[in-house]
Formats: sequence, C-alpha cells, structure tokens
Amino acid sequence: MANMSKILRQDVLGSRRFSNYFWALVVSMGGLGFLLSGLSSYLKTNLLIVSDVSNIQFFPQGVALTFYGVAGSLLALYLWLVIFWDVGGGYNEFDKKVGQAVIVRSGFPGKNRLVKVEIPLEDIQSVKAEIREGVNPKRVLYLKAKKLRDIPLTRAGEPIPLSTLENQGAELAKFLQVPLEGL
Repeated sequence: MANMSKILRQDVLGSRRFSNYFWALVVSMGGLGFLLSGLSSYLKTNLLIVSDVSNIQFFPQGVALTFYGVAGSLLALYLWLVIFWDVGGGYNEFDKKVGQAVIVRSGFPGKNRLVKVEIPLEDIQSVKAEIREGVNPKRVLYLKAKKLRDIPLTRAGEPIPLSTLENQGAELAKFLQVPLEGL
C-alpha cells in the first residue's frame, strides 16, 4: 500500500540534548565550588561541605578562586539559558499540498528569535549529504535550492549516526522526488 502523505515533517533537536545538560551541571558545580572556596577564604568561615578552605589566604589564592568561581557561574548560567531557550531546535516541514518547504529554528531572544525560511518545492534541486570523518567529523544534510545557499537540515554540534543521516536523506529525496547527492 503506497504512502499518500502530502506532508513530511522532521523535528530537529536543538540544545536540549544529554551532553549539554551534563556539561551545564558539571560547570555549575565547579563554578559554585570555586566561588564558595574564594568566599570562604575571604570570610575565614568554611562554606563548603567537602573540605575546609577557610584557612587559605585571600590574596592571591582566594581572589583567583573567586574569579574562577564567578567565571564558571556565568558560563553555567549561559549554558542553562541556551538549554532553556532550546537554541537550534525546530523542524523541517515539506508540504506538497501547499507546494512549500518551511525550515524553522529557534535562536536567542530578540526580534529574530524564530528563524523561518520558506522555499517553493519547485525550487528545490537536490538533497545533499556532506560526510567528513577524522578528528572533527561532520555529517550534515543540506537542501539545495535555486538562488539560495545550501540550507542545513540536521542539527548542529555532535554528528548524527551515519545510518540515520542516510535514512533521513533518502526519505526526503524520495518524498521530494529530487536526487540525493554525496552518498
């Protein structure tokens, strides 16, 4: 039985992935630990549970600990905000009824928070897979359209598995009835 679906929607994972939660938690604990250590040396009172750092001299060790604590805490705040805003998350929607492809991504707050690209389906030339292995691997699907740069369709950051990339690319190329390049 043939699939008569006229709409293909692919969700794109943004910054709400396990690795970002892990690093935000690690940086939060480290930043808070350094900050409490620096404050303990300034106040000559132990603010930490795991060790006693109140006897560290504030100049220069306590100042350095406080600086690293503030820097770590600010970095942790940034990481948690990026996760909260789900930067990079969105979807790709291809609608044969309307004859249009819509690529939507979330960005940072502001007037351009939501990035939305609309492309007529007849302008789509192909689906292109870019695969680069090595120290810095890259596995990305692009949409090639007339008069536009290649538009990335997969998430940024950690590379997706090769089998998933191949399946998504083949499914999309078949749905749009365009060639699949790069595989």
